[in-house]
Amino acid sequence: MQRKKPLIMGILNVTPDSFSDGGIYLTPTKAVNRVKEMVTEGASIIDIGGESTGPGSVHVDLKEELRRVILIITRLSPRLGGGSRLQERKNIEAGQNSRLQNYRISVDTYKAEVARQALEAGADIVNDVTALRGDVEMARVVAEYKCPVILMYAKDDTPRTTSKKTRYKDVVQTIGDFFEERISFALGAGIQRNNIILDPGMGAFVSAIPKYSVEIIARLGELKKRFGLPILVGPSRKSFLGGKITERLEAGLSASCLAYQNGASIIRTHDVLECRGVLNTAWEIEHGSNGSNG
Repeated sequence: MQRKKPLIMGILNVTPDSFSDGGIYLTPTKAVNRVKEMVTEGASIIDIGGESTGPGSVHVDLKEELRRVILIITRLSPRLGGGSRLQERKNIEAGQNSRLQNYRISVDTYKAEVARQALEAGADIVNDVTALRGDVEMARVVAEYKCPVILMYAKDDTPRTTSKKTRYKDVVQTIGDFFEERISFALGAGIQRNNIILDPGMGAFVSAIPKYSVEIIARLGELKKRFGLPILVGPSRKSFLGGKITERLEAGLSASCLAYQNGASIIRTHDVLECRGVLNTAWEIEHGSNGSNG
């Protein structure tokens, strides 16, 4: 069975301190325009985050995170045919399935209340960098809404990662064991297995030592074989690629292409247009240059 084309998840950080694009999309108008641009460029999923969790970032309280993300999702919700989950159910009952034919919205948060309000406003997916460890209520919210959830590996127990140079005897084995425990927890909380997406982490979330992120990409097939679940990889502009942030495009595209070839189903990126082009080419080479099988 041939693989489907990889999905592109476009990153939208509505934060002042994100390492790459902090402060650029703080107003709802700029944010919504960027979403429209990324969808036009080929994004199937938009990941909206209101709190940076990278090294050196600061905590954002619940009220502020809600202010940053909910209005944007609400502004985007007309393309979903309503905005609330209740309205969505009514639309589906009426035979209006526009949501299933359009891009999806992911909310990048570890706070259960942010996830709940985002899902009510029109979001589809919860992207939790703590893998359900950051808020004891998160698993309940995901189970209640029966939505996909992204479980990300991170070396730190807290939502905010550090620049610690963690060393591993076997990084892929460690990540796999972590996923075993987190998947078991999710299933026990009532989350459906087919709603789980795995993110092995990249860059500082794994270690400040670059070789581990490289090894993860090279060995993604082992995680795919072990769990049989969709894998998301986000190497975009990460420090393990080397050089300045503005000099990491080509390296990030190479890493994204290799991640797809090794089993990733979703690529999370700031550079949607370029990533879509590279992945389309990789898919066409794999399946025939005319793309007739797509």
